[in-house]
Amino acid sequence: MNYVLPDDRRSMLRHPIGAVIQENDIDGSLSRPLVTVGDMVTATMQRHGIEPDVAVVDFKVERSPCTSAVERDVRQTGMTVRRVSNPAGMITDELWRAIEQAFATDTPTRIEVDGEEDLAALAAIALAPVDATVVYGLPGEGIARVMVTSESKEKVKRVLRDMEE
Repeated sequence: MNYVLPDDRRSMLRHPIGAVIQENDIDGSLSRPLVTVGDMVTATMQRHGIEPDVAVVDFKVERSPCTSAVERDVRQTGMTVRRVSNPAGMITDELWRAIEQAFATDTPTRIEVDGEEDLAALAAIALAPVDATVVYGLPGEGIARVMVTSESKEKVKRVLRDMEE
């Protein structure tokens, strides 16, 4: 099943699901598994010596190609690499399955998206085990850190129900 974000729901996703932190708040105490969504967040974690268990990237920062430094840091992430297609404003079945498969392995996985990973945090929260951490970038604000709970999973599932195609 694919999920498509209706135009009238876009503004809702501008509000973070979790706490907003800044780079200087990052430490190694993030619970595992740790999922990063976005190139800048993934590169930032790498620079802090934190290897995500799952990283979802598209080699873009705010829809522009990322710098070579960010790309280098991103490419250091994950021993397993999966490539998927995922247009903007969607969560394709292909992206959903890649995230699901990444959680089923003990090998750090980088999911490279041809298109955009803008909504992958929703899939990651829905699929992650309780007590996992999902972090994603909020342009101009910082990093959203979601400690996955049954409540956050239910909130995301309500959003996904509205997006079912």
